[in-house]
Amino acid sequence: MNTGLTDFEDIGAEKFAFPIAAEDAGRRLDAVLAARPEAQGAGLSRTRLKALIEAGAVIIDGAPVRDAGHKVKAGQRIDITVPAAEEPVPQGEAIPLAIVHEDPHLIVIDKPAGLVVHPAPGHPSGTLVNALIAHCGDSLSGIGGVKRPGIVHRLDKDTSGLIVVAKTDAAHKGLAKLFADHSLEALTREYLAFVWGVPERQAGTIDLPLGRHKIDREKMAVVRDGAGRAAVTHWELVETYSGSDGKPVASLLRCALETGRTHQIRVHLAHGGHPLLGDALYGRGFKTKAARLGPEAQAALERLGRQALHAATLGFRHPVSAEEFLFESELPADLVQLHTALAAGT
Repeated sequence: MNTGLTDFEDIGAEKFAFPIAAEDAGRRLDAVLAARPEAQGAGLSRTRLKALIEAGAVIIDGAPVRDAGHKVKAGQRIDITVPAAEEPVPQGEAIPLAIVHEDPHLIVIDKPAGLVVHPAPGHPSGTLVNALIAHCGDSLSGIGGVKRPGIVHRLDKDTSGLIVVAKTDAAHKGLAKLFADHSLEALTREYLAFVWGVPERQAGTIDLPLGRHKIDREKMAVVRDGAGRAAVTHWELVETYSGSDGKPVASLLRCALETGRTHQIRVHLAHGGHPLLGDALYGRGFKTKAARLGPEAQAALERLGRQALHAATLGFRHPVSAEEFLFESELPADLVQLHTALAAGT
């Protein structure tokens, strides 16, 4: 019996199989599959697994089952075939890329603010994926699906900084596991965040689960335990800035991610009363604070037109070569201007 993840065969398909354990009896098929280390190692999300089930790629005791909610039984044999990546629907576009590192397995990009990572409703083109397709051709990993070839993590459209993309399936599996392990020793993700107010302490940890906002579905929110996904942000105070009245009005924090949830830093900091400067989604109640800034800082913030967040440091062990990497990105020009004006108090 094949009980583990196999290498890609010549036909391009990937297969793995396993028996249903007694403790999984009665559970949904998609939930059981999503919890398997083979699926997690292959970067298969629950949404992707559901699509595979509905396509007939999941076999139970020799017969395809197309219902993701099917209740499994102990001892049943599950066979899954993950077809080779489809031709990417997004088209390659000649969008300039700031390439920090590239090798046969992965590429590290310094993403500018305003660039969407992958195609989505409202952004069918002009994305990082479109640029990567043009740059890398067919070498991008297909595990992420048609719309997200090679993508193992993401940055918000208006967040600048470092992002790593897998060019091969081996790199994709290794990076996906690395990002899922939530180990600060194995993966370094540090952000520079300009926030309203000054924390009372020099450093701290925010350990609060996140989930979709009940009313505004575009937003994430801190939710009660068990209602969302675990989210942990470590922060330290770097600098404080005074307003035109000489009193503290803003500060610069360095945030290290232990998990990587949607809008994690933005939500965690806003929940603690220190939303990001320029964050129109989570800092709406702090717009009047801009009046306390000096005229140059006000003008720099107005020109910024985005949340003041930058992915400054990315470190990891190469999933294929095992080489240790640590990349750093300087603040982009718009945040340099903001920082200069804030530091001068003008």
